[in-house]
Parts: sequence; structure tokens; C-alpha cells
Amino acid sequence: MGFISALSPNYLCLMALRFLVGVGVGGGHVFSSWFLEFVPAQNRGTWMIVFSFFWTLGTVLEASLALVVIPALSWRWLLAFTALPCFLLLPFFGITPESPRYLCAQNRMSDATLVLERISKTNQEALPPGILTYNHGIEVDHNAPTYEIDHLLPVKEKKCTDDNAMSSKSGSVAALRSLLSQNLRRSTLLLWFVFYANTFAYYGLVLLTSQLSDANISCASGLRYVKSEQDASLYKDTFITSLAEFPGLIVSAVLVEWLGRKATMWCLLFTCCGFLGPLVFHQTELWTTALLFGARACAMGSFTVLCLYAPEVYPTSVRSTGVGIANAIGRIGGIVCPLVAVGMLRSCHQMEAIVVFEVVLCLAAIACMLFPVETKGRDMN
Repeated sequence: MGFISALSPNYLCLMALRFLVGVGVGGGHVFSSWFLEFVPAQNRGTWMIVFSFFWTLGTVLEASLALVVIPALSWRWLLAFTALPCFLLLPFFGITPESPRYLCAQNRMSDATLVLERISKTNQEALPPGILTYNHGIEVDHNAPTYEIDHLLPVKEKKCTDDNAMSSKSGSVAALRSLLSQNLRRSTLLLWFVFYANTFAYYGLVLLTSQLSDANISCASGLRYVKSEQDASLYKDTFITSLAEFPGLIVSAVLVEWLGRKATMWCLLFTCCGFLGPLVFHQTELWTTALLFGARACAMGSFTVLCLYAPEVYPTSVRSTGVGIANAIGRIGGIVCPLVAVGMLRSCHQMEAIVVFEVVLCLAAIACMLFPVETKGRDMN
């Protein structure tokens, strides 16, 4: 759909096709959940940062592509070039192994064993002796250290439990009921809000990169809104602030294994507030770009740790569903943020717009403090 949208004959058709692209992109959270189910607890934080590095790399490359392609060709070529990596990705789905944890949750022990044997052969390491088991209703001590080997041992079928039967028959309804059960309700509701706030802040900061410059020009001239024609400057600012995600990832990689998941998130969110604070008042373009650079670094770092934390909180049976619903609620924040980042700034209400961002980020930081579980070093349930 991304490639076809480059051929859109009118604006309405373009919007419809880009909507379908968004539907596909909305399933991206499955990648992180799948990836983390392969990574040992002691390395999970570091590898999630490495995983997120490629998101940032794509963001920088997209800004660079826009800087080069749009002035020389047109937006249609930009959409076409952006869709090409998706075609390169398709062949990999045929050779990608299924998560052994998911297979165990579905009572497919033989398939899980085959995946483990394939991993063992690739790594040239022998599987530990024993029987492959999956404890659906196990009680987990969040303070006690656990190890992957305690839960994944080869090679025998295990009888399906009532929980597994319920999840396979009732599907998403049963999963949602589990997410709002007494054990997970607090984590789920807090995650929903933090995902909303992080998405609101992240995409809001992307929009602020262009809108603050346009607002300063239009409001200073006494007009309600004047479209800026300095496209090259816009792409340059977007490129620079996109680069901020790299130091954000580095900082989060250091802090996530030192302070833990919860503390890293609320520290970065409060720091993001600190960078946005001076933007309550009009600043020079250079100072504005520098402040947005710091704010976006913190927002990206916090979002990355959140995407690590959420799959660790949920058990395998509801992990993708739980993270998927949280991401969907987060997208609501992405829909709402233009009303603030664009609407208020075009109406010359810069102070009010920044204050809204500050309040949302502060509440999200407090919500991170209230998370009931610290998942640093904890085995996935």
C-alpha cells in the first residue's frame, strides 16, 4: 500500500492508502515481543536498545531521503522509495522461527523443541537434559532471580491446561479479561496511560520541530498562520533532531541495567520536561533546535525502555495482546498531539501548547513510579 499510495490520483485516495499503511505499521509491536522472547533476561535490556537502534536509523535515513528527493523530484518518489525496504523484508518471514514460548503456550511442544534444537545447532551448544515444560499458572516471585533454563528444557509433550484452552477458544476476549484481572490490572492501566503519554510526546516533538519555526514567523508578523517555504531548513531541522535519538538510546542503554526499567523511564521523562521548559517562551531557531534535540533524545530513550518493560510484565499467553492494546491506546496520543502541536501553535498559543506537553510528561513519569513490578533481571513469565 505504501508503494501504491505514491500513485494516488487525489488527496482522498492518498489518505485512504496511508491509513492502510498505518494499519500495517500498527502491528510492528509484534516484532519486539517476538524478539525479546528469544533473549536471556541478563541481556534483554542491552539487546532491546540495539533492536531500537534500527528504528532510529530508519528515522534518520527517511529525513535524509526527504531532504534529497523532495526538492529534486517530488513527494511521490519519496513514498515509493520509502516502501522499497518492505519488499526486501518479505522473504525473511519464510525463514523466521516462531517463538518457543508462544509454541509452548499453545501446547505445541514438538514444534517448540524443533526450534530449540535449531537454535542449539546454530550456536553449537548442546540443549540441557530434561523435559520441556510450560507452567501456565505459575506464581512468580518478582524479587527472586530466575533463569531461562528453569522454564525451557527439552523434549516431551505436556498436557494443555485450562488457561491454555481458554486462551485458544476465547481468544482476545479471554486475553483482555486476563489483562484486567486483579494481578495485572494496575500494570495494564498504568501502561495504557504511559504509552499514550510517550506516543503523544514523541510524535508531538516531531511536529514541534517544524511548527515552532512556522509559529514564530507567523505570530511575529501578526498573521494567524503563514506557511513556511523554507523546506530545506525544515528537513535539516528534522534530520538534526532525528539524530538526537542515538544519544537517547545510548543513555537508556547505560541506565536501564543500572537504575532498572522504572527509574530509567521516569528520569528520562522528567529530563524531557526540563528540555521543553524554556520553549514556553520564544527562542532563537538554534536554541529551539538544541532544546528539541535534548527532549527528543529523552523521549526516545523513555519510549525504548517502555517497549522493553511492557513485554516483560505480561505472561506469554497475553504478551502480544497486552502490548498491542497498549500500543493502540498510544496511537490515540499520536492522533491527539497534532491538535496541540499544530492547532495551538498556529493560533499563537505556544506557552499553552508547551504546558500541555509538560503536564502529560510529568503525569507519565509519576505513573512509571507507580508501576508495581521492576523487571530488571527478571525472567519472562
